[in-house]
Amino acid sequence: MGRAFEYRRESKERRWDKMSKLFPKLAKAITVAAKEGGPDPDLNAKLRTAIQNAKAQNMPKDNIEAAIKRAMGKDAEAYTEIVYEGKGPHGVLIMVECATDNPTRTVANIKSYFNKAGGSLVPNGSFEFMFERKSVFEIDKNQNINLEELELELIDAGLSEIDQHDDTIYLYAAYTDFGSMSKALEEKKIAVRKASLKRIPTSTMSFTEEQLADIEKLLDRIEDDDDVQAVFTNIG
Repeated sequence: MGRAFEYRRESKERRWDKMSKLFPKLAKAITVAAKEGGPDPDLNAKLRTAIQNAKAQNMPKDNIEAAIKRAMGKDAEAYTEIVYEGKGPHGVLIMVECATDNPTRTVANIKSYFNKAGGSLVPNGSFEFMFERKSVFEIDKNQNINLEELELELIDAGLSEIDQHDDTIYLYAAYTDFGSMSKALEEKKIAVRKASLKRIPTSTMSFTEEQLADIEKLLDRIEDDDDVQAVFTNIG
């Protein structure tokens, strides 16, 4: 789990270093959350998380407020959240999460990316069982945290695993325990850098550098699409 997750995290952050791409995706996540559960982050956990993630990427406050306001407007666009599954170059499995106001456009675009890379979309549910949905919380290591104590304190909230990489601590919990983990971390005044729902492969595949280069070209195209919110693979 760790290596595959780290690979995708690092490569994704390299590509999304351009704020011109990252901010619109963060804004869309805020708008979708606000439209779905209301504009008050205290009463809307999904919105609270979207705002938190936007702030972690230094998204200006004005942009965040504008995204919420768009969701409450009379002419607010209705976004549909869709997940596409596909096989990419060299047999890599790819899950694509989208938020779109035009599903016809989105599926056509995603399908073309796969086809041009020698891959293809597959019927939904074909290999979703090969990915486990997890709540993932990223916190800075320099908060004077005792990991053993933290693990014991968060078990009742749903914590299933703790991992470390460089200056970041990763806390994993079941998909259904996202809310309880968020609340527990808030109560303990532990600053969360980023919180998200990940699709983590139950088994991974290894690829050569040349094969990874082919796969990365496809992932670049997919993640550059304005309708794409997140991409997950079974890269090991």
